[in-house]
Amino acid sequence: MAVHTAPAQAASTCNSGGSYDMGKYWITNNLWGAGSGSGWQCIWTNSQSGNNISWGTNYSWSGASNSVKSYDAAILGWHWGWRRSGTGLPVQLSANRSVNTGFSYNVRHSGGAMNVAYDLWLHPMSNPGSNNNPSDEVMIWTYKAGGAGPAGTLQATVTVAGTNWDLYRGRIGGSTGWNVYSFVRKSNTNSAAFNARDFLNHLVGRGWMSSSKYLTSVQAGTEIFTGSGQVDVTNFYANVG
Repeated sequence: MAVHTAPAQAASTCNSGGSYDMGKYWITNNLWGAGSGSGWQCIWTNSQSGNNISWGTNYSWSGASNSVKSYDAAILGWHWGWRRSGTGLPVQLSANRSVNTGFSYNVRHSGGAMNVAYDLWLHPMSNPGSNNNPSDEVMIWTYKAGGAGPAGTLQATVTVAGTNWDLYRGRIGGSTGWNVYSFVRKSNTNSAAFNARDFLNHLVGRGWMSSSKYLTSVQAGTEIFTGSGQVDVTNFYANVG
Protein backbone atom coordinates (compact mmCIF):
# COMPACT_ATOMS: atom_id res chain seq x y z
CA MET A 1 0.00 0.00 0.00
CA ALA A 2 1.41 3.39 -0.95
CA VAL A 3 1.98 5.84 1.88
CA HIS A 4 1.07 9.45 1.17
CA THR A 5 2.30 12.38 3.23
CA ALA A 6 1.68 16.09 3.50
CA PRO A 7 4.56 18.53 3.29
CA ALA A 8 6.32 19.10 6.62
CA GLN A 9 4.28 21.79 8.36
CA ALA A 10 3.07 22.65 11.87
CA ALA A 11 0.60 19.74 11.79
CA SER A 12 -0.56 17.40 9.03
CA THR A 13 -2.76 14.35 8.47
CA CYS A 14 -3.87 12.14 5.60
CA ASN A 15 -6.59 10.42 7.64
CA SER A 16 -10.18 10.75 6.45
CA GLY A 17 -11.93 13.09 8.85
CA GLY A 18 -8.66 14.29 10.34
CA SER A 19 -8.91 17.88 11.56
CA TYR A 20 -7.18 20.72 13.38
CA ASP A 21 -8.43 23.69 15.38
CA MET A 22 -7.13 27.07 14.22
CA GLY A 23 -8.50 29.82 16.45
CA LYS A 24 -12.24 30.20 15.86
CA TYR A 25 -11.97 27.96 12.76
CA TRP A 26 -11.14 24.32 12.20
CA ILE A 27 -9.88 22.61 9.06
CA THR A 28 -10.87 19.09 8.07
CA ASN A 29 -9.86 16.38 5.61
CA ASN A 30 -13.47 15.86 4.53
CA LEU A 31 -13.43 12.92 2.09
CA TRP A 32 -17.22 12.59 2.03
CA GLY A 33 -17.43 11.38 -1.62
CA ALA A 34 -14.43 9.04 -1.64
CA GLY A 35 -16.69 6.07 -2.38
CA SER A 36 -17.22 7.31 -5.96
CA GLY A 37 -13.56 6.78 -6.80
CA SER A 38 -10.17 5.96 -5.37
CA GLY A 39 -7.29 8.05 -4.18
CA TRP A 40 -5.95 10.02 -1.22
CA GLN A 41 -5.81 13.49 0.25
CA CYS A 42 -3.92 15.25 3.05
CA ILE A 43 -4.24 18.56 4.92
CA TRP A 44 -1.83 20.63 6.98
CA THR A 45 -1.74 23.81 9.01
CA ASN A 46 0.63 26.66 8.25
CA SER A 47 -0.04 29.66 10.47
CA GLN A 48 -2.60 31.66 12.42
CA SER A 49 -2.52 35.38 13.20
CA GLY A 50 -5.64 36.72 14.90
CA ASN A 51 -8.60 35.89 12.65
CA ASN A 52 -6.38 35.03 9.66
CA ILE A 53 -5.22 31.48 8.95
CA SER A 54 -3.08 29.72 6.36
CA TRP A 55 -3.28 26.02 5.49
CA GLY A 56 -3.04 23.59 2.56
CA THR A 57 -4.07 20.31 0.98
CA ASN A 58 -2.68 17.92 -1.63
CA TYR A 59 -4.51 15.08 -3.35
CA SER A 60 -4.80 12.49 -6.10
CA TRP A 61 -8.23 11.15 -7.09
CA SER A 62 -9.60 8.98 -9.90
CA GLY A 63 -13.11 7.67 -10.57
CA ALA A 64 -16.41 9.22 -11.61
CA SER A 65 -15.62 12.56 -13.23
CA ASN A 66 -18.96 14.11 -12.22
CA SER A 67 -18.79 13.15 -8.52
CA VAL A 68 -17.09 15.16 -5.79
CA LYS A 69 -14.60 13.09 -3.77
CA SER A 70 -13.74 15.62 -1.08
CA TYR A 71 -14.25 19.08 0.31
CA ASP A 72 -11.26 19.96 2.45
CA ALA A 73 -12.11 23.29 4.02
CA ALA A 74 -11.75 25.78 6.82
CA ILE A 75 -14.99 25.90 8.83
CA LEU A 76 -16.47 28.77 10.80
CA GLY A 77 -19.50 27.63 12.80
CA TRP A 78 -21.72 24.60 12.37
CA HIS A 79 -20.85 21.37 10.56
CA TRP A 80 -23.33 18.77 11.79
CA GLY A 81 -22.64 20.13 15.25
CA TRP A 82 -20.67 22.95 16.86
CA ARG A 83 -16.96 22.77 17.64
CA ARG A 84 -15.40 26.22 18.17
CA SER A 85 -16.59 29.27 20.12
CA GLY A 86 -16.43 32.95 19.20
CA THR A 87 -17.63 32.47 15.63
CA GLY A 88 -20.36 35.14 15.61
CA LEU A 89 -22.75 32.50 14.29
CA PRO A 90 -25.60 31.76 14.00
CA VAL A 91 -27.04 35.03 12.71
CA GLN A 92 -30.53 35.57 11.27
CA LEU A 93 -30.58 37.02 7.75
CA SER A 94 -33.16 39.63 8.75
CA ALA A 95 -30.53 41.16 11.07
CA ASN A 96 -28.56 42.11 7.92
CA ARG A 97 -25.23 41.59 9.66
CA SER A 98 -22.04 41.86 7.63
CA VAL A 99 -20.11 38.66 6.91
CA ASN A 100 -16.83 40.05 5.62
CA THR A 101 -14.47 37.42 4.27
CA GLY A 102 -11.34 37.01 2.21
CA PHE A 103 -9.75 33.98 0.58
CA SER A 104 -6.35 33.85 -1.16
CA TYR A 105 -4.80 30.65 -2.54
CA ASN A 106 -2.49 29.10 -5.10
CA VAL A 107 -3.68 26.15 -7.21
CA ARG A 108 -1.56 23.44 -8.83
CA HIS A 109 -3.82 20.89 -10.54
CA SER A 110 -3.13 18.36 -13.28
CA GLY A 111 -6.00 16.85 -15.25
CA GLY A 112 -9.49 16.16 -13.97
CA ALA A 113 -11.96 18.57 -12.44
CA MET A 114 -11.94 20.65 -9.26
CA ASN A 115 -12.99 23.95 -7.78
CA VAL A 116 -12.19 26.36 -4.98
CA ALA A 117 -15.36 27.55 -3.31
CA TYR A 118 -17.15 28.90 -0.28
CA ASP A 119 -19.94 26.81 1.21
CA LEU A 120 -22.56 28.59 3.37
CA TRP A 121 -25.10 26.61 5.39
CA LEU A 122 -28.49 27.87 6.58
CA HIS A 123 -31.12 26.49 8.96
CA PRO A 124 -34.66 27.47 9.97
CA MET A 125 -33.62 27.33 13.63
CA SER A 126 -30.95 29.29 15.50
CA ASN A 127 -29.16 26.40 17.18
CA PRO A 128 -29.17 23.27 15.01
CA GLY A 129 -27.70 20.09 16.41
CA SER A 130 -25.82 17.25 14.80
CA ASN A 131 -29.05 15.69 13.52
CA ASN A 132 -30.49 18.83 11.91
CA ASN A 133 -29.76 18.92 8.19
CA PRO A 134 -29.56 22.40 6.69
CA SER A 135 -32.49 23.77 4.72
CA ASP A 136 -30.27 25.69 2.29
CA GLU A 137 -26.72 25.58 0.96
CA VAL A 138 -25.10 28.50 -0.87
CA MET A 139 -21.86 27.87 -2.76
CA ILE A 140 -19.65 30.63 -4.13
CA TRP A 141 -17.19 29.24 -6.69
CA THR A 142 -14.19 31.51 -7.16
CA TYR A 143 -12.08 29.07 -9.21
CA LYS A 144 -12.80 26.00 -11.34
CA ALA A 145 -10.85 23.67 -13.63
CA GLY A 146 -11.44 20.68 -15.86
CA GLY A 147 -15.11 21.31 -16.61
CA ALA A 148 -16.33 21.12 -13.00
CA GLY A 149 -19.95 22.18 -12.65
CA PRO A 150 -22.38 22.73 -9.76
CA ALA A 151 -25.59 20.96 -8.81
CA GLY A 152 -28.82 22.23 -10.35
CA THR A 153 -29.51 24.22 -13.50
CA LEU A 154 -28.38 27.61 -14.70
CA GLN A 155 -30.92 30.32 -13.87
CA ALA A 156 -29.24 33.63 -14.73
CA THR A 157 -26.01 35.58 -14.93
CA VAL A 158 -25.92 38.11 -12.08
CA THR A 159 -23.66 40.79 -10.65
CA VAL A 160 -22.95 40.48 -6.92
CA ALA A 161 -20.14 42.13 -4.95
CA GLY A 162 -18.98 43.86 -8.13
CA THR A 163 -18.35 40.60 -10.02
CA ASN A 164 -20.31 38.57 -12.60
CA TRP A 165 -21.52 35.07 -11.67
CA ASP A 166 -23.56 32.28 -13.23
CA LEU A 167 -26.31 31.41 -10.74
CA TYR A 168 -27.48 27.79 -10.47
CA ARG A 169 -30.42 26.42 -8.49
CA GLY A 170 -31.05 22.80 -7.48
CA ARG A 171 -31.78 20.41 -4.66
CA ILE A 172 -29.78 17.68 -2.95
CA GLY A 173 -31.23 14.59 -1.27
CA GLY A 174 -34.89 14.84 -2.26
CA SER A 175 -37.49 15.45 0.46
CA THR A 176 -34.97 14.93 3.26
CA GLY A 177 -32.30 17.09 1.64
CA TRP A 178 -31.88 20.81 1.07
CA ASN A 179 -31.93 23.56 -1.54
CA VAL A 180 -28.59 24.42 -3.12
CA TYR A 181 -27.69 27.67 -4.87
CA SER A 182 -24.32 28.13 -6.58
CA PHE A 183 -22.72 31.38 -7.72
CA VAL A 184 -19.98 30.42 -10.22
CA ARG A 185 -17.55 33.22 -11.04
CA LYS A 186 -17.38 33.96 -14.77
CA SER A 187 -13.58 34.14 -14.60
CA ASN A 188 -11.17 32.46 -12.20
CA THR A 189 -9.42 34.35 -9.46
CA ASN A 190 -6.76 33.46 -6.88
CA SER A 191 -7.98 36.05 -4.39
CA ALA A 192 -11.48 37.10 -3.38
CA ALA A 193 -12.83 39.48 -0.74
CA PHE A 194 -16.48 40.40 -0.25
CA ASN A 195 -19.42 40.60 2.13
CA ALA A 196 -21.10 37.18 1.91
CA ARG A 197 -24.32 38.84 3.08
CA ASP A 198 -24.68 40.29 -0.45
CA PHE A 199 -25.09 36.80 -1.94
CA LEU A 200 -27.67 35.82 0.67
CA ASN A 201 -29.59 39.06 0.20
CA HIS A 202 -29.66 38.41 -3.55
CA LEU A 203 -31.41 35.08 -2.96
CA VAL A 204 -33.84 36.66 -0.49
CA GLY A 205 -34.59 39.37 -3.06
CA ARG A 206 -35.45 36.70 -5.64
CA GLY A 207 -37.90 35.13 -3.20
CA TRP A 208 -35.87 31.89 -3.13
CA MET A 209 -34.91 32.15 0.54
CA SER A 210 -36.65 33.57 3.59
CA SER A 211 -34.94 36.26 5.66
CA SER A 212 -36.07 34.32 8.74
CA LYS A 213 -33.37 31.70 8.01
CA TYR A 214 -30.18 31.57 10.09
CA LEU A 215 -26.69 31.52 8.62
CA THR A 216 -24.97 28.83 10.68
CA SER A 217 -21.72 28.13 8.84
CA VAL A 218 -19.16 29.74 6.54
CA GLN A 219 -16.71 27.32 4.95
CA ALA A 220 -14.01 27.80 2.34
CA GLY A 221 -12.02 25.10 0.61
CA THR A 222 -11.67 22.95 -2.49
CA GLU A 223 -13.91 20.31 -4.05
CA ILE A 224 -11.99 17.64 -5.98
CA PHE A 225 -13.76 15.55 -8.62
CA THR A 226 -10.67 13.92 -10.18
CA GLY A 227 -7.02 14.74 -10.75
CA SER A 228 -3.89 15.41 -8.75
CA GLY A 229 -2.57 18.62 -7.28
CA GLN A 230 -2.20 20.96 -4.35
CA VAL A 231 -4.02 24.02 -3.03
CA ASP A 232 -2.10 26.35 -0.73
CA VAL A 233 -4.36 28.76 1.16
CA THR A 234 -2.16 31.77 1.87
CA ASN A 235 -4.89 33.59 3.81
CA PHE A 236 -8.48 33.04 4.92
CA TYR A 237 -10.70 35.04 7.26
CA ALA A 238 -14.43 35.39 7.93
CA ASN A 239 -15.74 37.96 10.42
CA VAL A 240 -19.42 38.24 11.31
CA GLY A 241 -20.98 41.51 12.41
